[in-house]
Order: sequence, then structure tokens, then C-alpha cells
Amino acid sequence: MHLFDKCAAFTIAREARAAGMYPYFQKITESQDTEVVIDGHRKVMIGSNNYMGLTHHPKILEAARVALEVYGSGNTGSRFLNGNLDIHDILEEELADFTGKEAALVFSTGYQTNLGVVSALVGRNDTAYLDKLDHACIQDGARLSFGETERFRHEDYAHLEALLRNTDAARGKLVAVDGVYSMEGDIANLPELVPLVKKYDAALMVDDAHSLGVLGPNGEGTAAHFGLTDEVDLITGTFSKSLASIGGFVAGDDIVIDYLRNHARTEIFSASMPPSAVATVRAALQIIRTEPDRRERLWKNTRRMMTELTGLGFEIGPTQTPIIPILIGPMDLTFRVWREILDAGVFTNPVIPPAVPEGACRLRTSYMATHTDAQLDFVLEVLEKVCTKYGVL
Repeated sequence: MHLFDKCAAFTIAREARAAGMYPYFQKITESQDTEVVIDGHRKVMIGSNNYMGLTHHPKILEAARVALEVYGSGNTGSRFLNGNLDIHDILEEELADFTGKEAALVFSTGYQTNLGVVSALVGRNDTAYLDKLDHACIQDGARLSFGETERFRHEDYAHLEALLRNTDAARGKLVAVDGVYSMEGDIANLPELVPLVKKYDAALMVDDAHSLGVLGPNGEGTAAHFGLTDEVDLITGTFSKSLASIGGFVAGDDIVIDYLRNHARTEIFSASMPPSAVATVRAALQIIRTEPDRRERLWKNTRRMMTELTGLGFEIGPTQTPIIPILIGPMDLTFRVWREILDAGVFTNPVIPPAVPEGACRLRTSYMATHTDAQLDFVLEVLEKVCTKYGVL
């Protein structure tokens, strides 16, 4: 068997493209915050992670322009060598302060953050305990580590305790969860999880990719939302959602961050965040801190859509956040509904296995602080019309 035989046998994507039903890699030719242009047609965007609506904020764009003028377009190397800028260090100080931790370390992407953190910390004598719905980068980090991995049923902490109880007490233990689960929209139950982690002398890592800017008194994330910042050992996150850029970070105790700075391979062997990205994150943090009404608008839009979608009869699952899935079921039906909704002027994301279980396909919708009432009216009209036609309602 030739190595590439599996590639030739993978025909489902080509067949879907031929049928006009391939939903991925859509070519967006213009973006204006809550709207995008695809094939010359404007669509209302309810498929992005731009929760705070900052990607087109004038302060963000100006910060990027200034950084390009001062530092150029890129650093052409790892922070270990020639790629460390003063603004990388400043951003780390600001992130540590924002999350309430001693220190922080930035990475070039959010994916690389969790990949590097988990693989560096979990060694041969350690075990990682992962929620089955944790993001792929956490699971891949555990795969790359030299330790063992245990997976517990989603938010089932009795199952987690059984796994912890059966582990040799001498092993190091890392429990890693998403703060907000990206396909369900539910929030990790930290008040229940924290005492359990402490009981078994484990470390707790919370991935706040979808929580920063959204949860907490000032957008600090899941731990702050529950008043448990001091009880969570590591907070990780990405800059590609509420922070309107690209990159990622981990925050925690200084000794842990210093260890990661010198052991996380995705930090050591990757070129550093470009200057414009660093500058936009810093500007976004400042806006989140100084414009609380923006987060209030996000939650106003979120509450409205939850209420109206459930009132129409949509099944949205256990969501508690601006991520609101519309559960459909079969893959082929999900693709047909997605296609007609897109053609009607609304951009959503169809989600299929392995991102969700078999038979649990859905449209992932997510909402922004900058969506207008008129845009949401239009979205509701399109969703109701198309989903009624296909028997989803």
C-alpha cells in the first residue's frame, strides 16, 4: 500500500464540493465586523469568535499600523534567539495583571500554547486528565507528552474522581478543561471541580480561549467569573477571538512560567508573534478594560438570541454563553440547512464529527457585541424560515 492511497480514497470533500455542499474554506473577500462578503454577496456573520467586535476598532487598527512602522512586519526568529521584542515582555506583564497571576508567557498561536504547555509539563511519571470535549490542542499536547492520559465524560466529575482515585499517588497530575466549551457553549463547573482537584493534589489548567473578554467582572475569564482565580493553577488563552489578533498565552506562578519558557518546544522552536499582532492584543486588552458597555451589549444580544431561539422551538443544548448551537442531527441535513441559510444571507458554521458525536451535528452560531437589532431580526427570520422548511422546527 502506498502512503498516499488514503488520500485518493478520501473522496467525501470532493463530492461535497461538486454538489455545492462543502461548507469549509469559504472565500471571504471583504469583512466589515458583523458582515462579510462571499461571492459578491453580503452575509450577516454569526459564525465568528469576534465576541467583543474589536477586529475593526480604530484603536486596534492604529496600534497595528504603529507597530509595523516601528518594528517591521515580523521578527524572523524564535524569542530564544533574535525574536524577542520589548513589547512581548510588556504584553506578558499586562496579561499576568489582567488574569490575576504572577507571570505569563505568550506563544505564536493559541493552539501552540496548549500543545506546548501540556507536553512540557506532563512527563513520564505524570498523568493528564482531560474532559472528553476539551479542544484538540489540549488533547494533542497530551499525546505529545511522555505521560499517561485519562479522559473523563464531559463535566462528569464523579468519573474524574474515579480516575484520580485509581492513580498512583506518587504520579504528578494535571486536570485540563475548557473554560467555555467551543461547540456546546457551556461553562466548566469550577466550583465543583476545584475542591476535587485539591483533594487529589492535582494541578488545574483552564483554557479560556472562549472566556476572555466574555466572562468575569471585567472579562478576565472563567476563574474570575466564579471568584476562583487563586485556585486555578494555569490559565491559557488565545488572542484570535475576543482579543482580535492571533497568538496565545499561559499565566500562572512565576516558577511554572519560567519552566515553560525554557521547556515548551512550541515556544522555543517557533518564530515569535509578529509586532502588529502583539500591539493589537495590547490595544484590545485596554479596550476591554475601559469599555465595559461593550461586554454588556454582548450579553444583551446573547440573552435575546437564547430567548428567541428557544421560543421558536430550536434545541440549543446547555449553552450559557454567546456560543449558541442549533442542534440538527444528521450530517446531510445539516449541510442542506447550512447551504440554504448561507444563500439567504447568514453565515453559520456546520459542525460534524469528530468535533461532535455521531448524530449530533449542528450549526454553531455565535454572537458579537456589535450585532445590531436589525441584523439579529434578519438572522431570526432566516433561521426560522429555512429550518421550518427542512423540519428542524
